[in-house]
Amino acid sequence: MKLARHVSGCAAFALSCLLAVALSLSAAGPAAAGRTTHRAADPSVLRVGSTYISVESAGGGIAVRQASSTAGLAGAPARQVWSDTRDRGEIWASEIVRDGGRYHIYFSAGRASAHRMYVISSASADSGYTAETKLALPDDKWAIDGTMFTFGGTRWFVWSGWAGDTNVEQNLYIARMSSPTAPTGARYVISQPRESWERVVGNPFINEAPEAIRDPDGQLHIVYSANGSWSDQYCLADLRLRAGGDPTYVWDWYKSNGCLFGSNRATMMPGWDPTLQVDGPGHHTFVLLDGDIATSPPAGPTFPLMFHAVPKGTPYSWANRYWYTGTFCWWGNTTYSRANVPGPNTDSGWSLKFFE
Repeated sequence: MKLARHVSGCAAFALSCLLAVALSLSAAGPAAAGRTTHRAADPSVLRVGSTYISVESAGGGIAVRQASSTAGLAGAPARQVWSDTRDRGEIWASEIVRDGGRYHIYFSAGRASAHRMYVISSASADSGYTAETKLALPDDKWAIDGTMFTFGGTRWFVWSGWAGDTNVEQNLYIARMSSPTAPTGARYVISQPRESWERVVGNPFINEAPEAIRDPDGQLHIVYSANGSWSDQYCLADLRLRAGGDPTYVWDWYKSNGCLFGSNRATMMPGWDPTLQVDGPGHHTFVLLDGDIATSPPAGPTFPLMFHAVPKGTPYSWANRYWYTGTFCWWGNTTYSRANVPGPNTDSGWSLKFFE
């Protein structure tokens, strides 16, 4: 694997991260890419005790798998926990969350401009789910890829959606939640695909698949997919909330200056290298204990990651996407810069390195 050529200011943490990855690659050998046997998209995985639990949209419904490792999920039995008996339409990008001892699976359902977010809930990971409930997201616009997390003592819901009723671009929005099934208050835009490196593929331009995580200093990050998923330009980028920032205020978020995990050098953030074994890595999941961002890893160690991608040398298409296992670690003293907007032009803090 090619690693970054530029070492951050937090050299000790960075070196431990690099050494951990190098040792794992040496032990596994050069062919040890994280591709699983599961040809699918949009993995969502959490760990409960020693069990890894994944959810996916499949067979006109939602299926759950359980295994003792992330790699084992591909071969684990898929148990259907919900079926689209009401003909809701296309079922996309299910996300599993654990809150208050219950499991909540969020997914998008609909056709064309009718896509909205729904939720089902259960005390058990793989059975007993309620009927689907449509989330009453503010403004009731097209919405996909939603997930819930807790930060600063407040539940939040983040998703990809349209500003209006036409498919111009997909923005990232955030709203408060009074419970895992009840949004409250207004929606707030936190990212729009306006940077050149996230507008390589358009019609529409895309910010989607947001996933929350908390860095070693306790600051909130939303890592998301940019560019169209139908293209090998698909990649992961980062939004970092400034220290003490308001999650609902767009200018308190600082965006990485390029892709952090992608297969095209021209769109990568300086100091980050493109993938060697996959094309278009995107729509990832941080594999956290109970799915809780408060259990994010400390600086130094690598941590489990799953994402979908297409093997290099294979025609890029939705049908050729596989689930992959990978790792990530925190990368310190990284500056994100911007111009011609309110607030300071730069913000330094933790970023992320992703490894195949």
